[in-house]
This record gives sequence, C-alpha cells and structure tokens, in this order.
Amino acid sequence: MIICLETSTNICSVALCSSHGVVAVRESIENKSHASQVTVFIVELLKQEGLKASDLEAVAVSKGPGSYTGLRIGVSVAKGIAYAASIPLIGIETTLSMFCGIDESMKKRHLIDKTSLMVPMIDARRMEVYYSVITTDGATVRGISAEIIDERTFSDIPQSVRLLIFGDGASKCKQVIKRDNIEFADEFRASATHMYEPAYKSLREKYFEDIAYFEPFYLKDFITSRPKKNVLGR
Repeated sequence: MIICLETSTNICSVALCSSHGVVAVRESIENKSHASQVTVFIVELLKQEGLKASDLEAVAVSKGPGSYTGLRIGVSVAKGIAYAASIPLIGIETTLSMFCGIDESMKKRHLIDKTSLMVPMIDARRMEVYYSVITTDGATVRGISAEIIDERTFSDIPQSVRLLIFGDGASKCKQVIKRDNIEFADEFRASATHMYEPAYKSLREKYFEDIAYFEPFYLKDFITSRPKKNVLGR
C-alpha cells in the first residue's frame, strides 16, 4: 500500500491506497489545519488497517505548486516517514493529481467531450493562480504556469473549445474571464484520493524522489507573460 498526502491547498487530506484503489481516507476542510491533523490522519489510517509505516510500499506527497506552508508541512512529513521506514518517496505534481480527480460523472455534468480542455487551477494570492492545460486523455497542452488572471486569460484558445476550470483558484476567474464555452466545476475539491493513479504509476516505473534533496515545487518567482502562439498550434 501507499500512503498519499495532499496538503497543497486549504484541504488536509490523507489516503491509504492499494494497487486496486483507495482503501481509506481522512480529510479536513478546516483552514490551516495541516500541521495539527496530517500526522493524526496518518496514524489513524495505519492503525485502522493494522499497518506500520515500514509495511508500506511508498509514501506519496503532493509536491506543488500550491500553498507554501501546506507544501512544507506535507513534504516534511512525507520525507520523515520515508526516511524512518526506509521506503520510497514519491512526489506528485499537484495539477496532475487534480486532473486525475475529474471523474466521468463530472465530465458528463459539464458537457465535456474529447475535444475539451481541462484546466486544474490553484489559488496563489490576489488575482494570481497556478494552472496547467491538459487534454481529456492526459496530454499536456500547456505546462504549469503562474499568471495574473484578467479578461484576456485563455483568449489564445479557440472559442469552439470548451474549457473546464476546477480547483480552489477557479472561483476568482468567474467574474473576470471574458470567454464563451467555459465551465467551472465548483464541486471539485483537492483530495489525496486523486493521487492513487500517478502514485502507483511512479511505483511501477520506480520513479522516486531523493529524500535528502527533495523540495516542494513552489513556483513562487515568475514573470507574467501571455503566450504569443495559439496553444493548439492554430
């Protein structure tokens, strides 16, 4: 089994996963609760399943971008478990795990088809967000970017392409972005359960982080720029 930690947003989430799927999960939406709850959730889940940390195949953690404090807490705890239990450490990029959290019912609800684009979006500060643009089959159209949202955001993507924006950064876009054919998945919440697929993919491929040198991906320093080329190459 793999223990997965998601602390990149206000939600503190821990999931215990097997190769067949999510076994159990503990979550809290209480703001700034990561430091007090993440280790409690881990202990509860291991005790529930009769496991010790050394019984785990790996520990996976959301590595960012996201909340500076949340990422520091999650990564520090994950590194401590990996080192003490002598198990591999897996870092999962946050927008990738968010993408994996969009299920078929949510796609159907928002009329998403194979031509649509998925936009996992994380709140940064003021009108800034971290986001990526991904096709429905998982191909990256635009890698992780940091941008100040305004009415021109996503103007380089054809109006015929439906966008699904989701995550805790999406709400600040609703009244700002001037674009047709756009959906906001207000019901979406980041969760450690979304890390199951990428975590086991990393385990199979033996793609692990160096415990001594691994640091969160903050994406703090950036220069806001608008792409000159259409992201679909048109």
